[in-house]
Amino acid sequence: MYRTHSCGALNASDINKEVTLSGWVQKSRDKGFMIWIDLRDRYGLTQLIFDEERSAADLMERAKKLGREFVIQITGTVIERQSKNPNMKTGEIEVLVSKLTLLNESKTPPFTIEDTTDGGEDLRMKYRYLDIRRNPVKENLLFRHKVSMEVRKYLSDDGFVDVETPYLIKSTPEGARDFLVPSRMNQGQFYALPQSPQTFKQLLMIGGLDKYFQIVKCFRDEDLRADRQPEFTQIDCEMAFVEQEDILNTFEGLTRHLLKEIKGVDVAEFPRMQYDDAMKLYGNDKPDIRFGMQFGELNSVAQHKEFGVFNTAELVVGIAIPGGASYTRKEIDKLVDWVRRPQVGALGMVYVKCNEDGSYKSSVDKFYDQNDLEKWAEVTGAKPGDLICVLSGDINKVRAQLSALRMEMAERLGLRNPDEFAPLWVVDFPLLELDEETGHYHAMHHPFTSPKPGQLALLDSKPGEVKANAYDLVLNGNEIGGGSIRIHDKEIQAIMLKKLGFSDEEAKAQFGFLMDAFEYGAPPHGGIAFGLDRLVSILGGQETIRDFIAFPKNNSGRDVMIDSPATIDDEQLKELNIKLDIQE
Repeated sequence: MYRTHSCGALNASDINKEVTLSGWVQKSRDKGFMIWIDLRDRYGLTQLIFDEERSAADLMERAKKLGREFVIQITGTVIERQSKNPNMKTGEIEVLVSKLTLLNESKTPPFTIEDTTDGGEDLRMKYRYLDIRRNPVKENLLFRHKVSMEVRKYLSDDGFVDVETPYLIKSTPEGARDFLVPSRMNQGQFYALPQSPQTFKQLLMIGGLDKYFQIVKCFRDEDLRADRQPEFTQIDCEMAFVEQEDILNTFEGLTRHLLKEIKGVDVAEFPRMQYDDAMKLYGNDKPDIRFGMQFGELNSVAQHKEFGVFNTAELVVGIAIPGGASYTRKEIDKLVDWVRRPQVGALGMVYVKCNEDGSYKSSVDKFYDQNDLEKWAEVTGAKPGDLICVLSGDINKVRAQLSALRMEMAERLGLRNPDEFAPLWVVDFPLLELDEETGHYHAMHHPFTSPKPGQLALLDSKPGEVKANAYDLVLNGNEIGGGSIRIHDKEIQAIMLKKLGFSDEEAKAQFGFLMDAFEYGAPPHGGIAFGLDRLVSILGGQETIRDFIAFPKNNSGRDVMIDSPATIDDEQLKELNIKLDIQE
């Protein structure tokens, strides 16, 4: 038996017990005649003590040779600690060691394994197995486990069935790039790793399972950033014989359950907002509604003077920054520089100070009088003491730019409290998006999304105006889930694929198995998928998903710990009939 107790279990009630513990040496303190060692495992720390009066000489000598992260087993007696530590679960006791077994030595770790470490992110990712020993990373992984178990419990109790779907599937031309897997048995042919189990979960509804879920790995070969990984985990769900309202109510329930069980937070309501309103008021389809600063469109009150920048703009739009009138000219100039950065892309910014005495001072006083600026304040909801920031240009670009500024200012003003949770359903997305480069439409979600009832006829005449029976769940400015009511009629699916540019032959080759299945009594169905990595990070008060993944990739999609991706030897390539032609 390696241990009778964990290193976090002992307390004053265990005094005089003989115990056996195993773990890692966190640190040691050698006073010559007395040695203390903090022994660590997943459950906590226990202080061990060796002293000349009560410990054998050879035991003292062996204890002196123990280094950080050595793996040891000890047997000893629990005694009362003379200098108690109220910050430790085991702070009332220590173990007087009578037997010491060295299970494994350790090299000196490349960084300190403490809550606050001296290791940079790249170094810690290279030695991730050591990083996991640190409490912050360990606690994140345990937190993720807790969230996953609550999801499984809630959905299982609601009648959902956990079904595994294949990882080696067929490549489809929709969405991001696929990761491809060559088939040795079928020369020249490839599997694809799934971007989602979309078609399989629809087939499960046709199969009559009624309610399906899966916590599943998905793969997308796309550009990376802090909240994306090439492989990620979804809570994938589908239901039969449902309308949009059924799905929204079900997954409001799941989200409300998680917030209550994980964070102890009761959320009374999940407001709903149309996609068009989200874009108009916040400039993006996943607005953070924990704070205000809604957009005010100023075309009608700003394009009547001789200010050419505004007069030629498709949209003039502003926000009111609380307390911003106190900013100095230098501080405002820094804001202008911030929106001009390439990451934001604005050409400039007009500002208006709303003074406490009710007067206004702007960067365009030459063109606008006090009455004009008062109207700007009314439209943006600015109060005395606020600063109005105004951008102009093409609608889509300027909304994105002002949205970035809104989020930046909220961060600076401390308005994005990670302990406050504001869920929001965004509904009525466009069914199709126009690719301005090619002039072709593509599905905003995926080609299996149903149009809103009564809008199918618009596909031919006004495809850009057709709304999708689709919805996203937003939490604190992050999309945590998205889904739709699916097309379950073969003829409607054929119309949709044709509108997306598929010929009949291409549609049959890519999706023939699904179209065939529709002919055998497909029920109305719909679903949603939550991004588990992102959901866990937000519930954990952070927005970087890598911190909640055991073995994440870096920003280049590399696993620096195992050095992957890596080259394949020639013999393996030959078996797969693959020839590489890499240009130096």
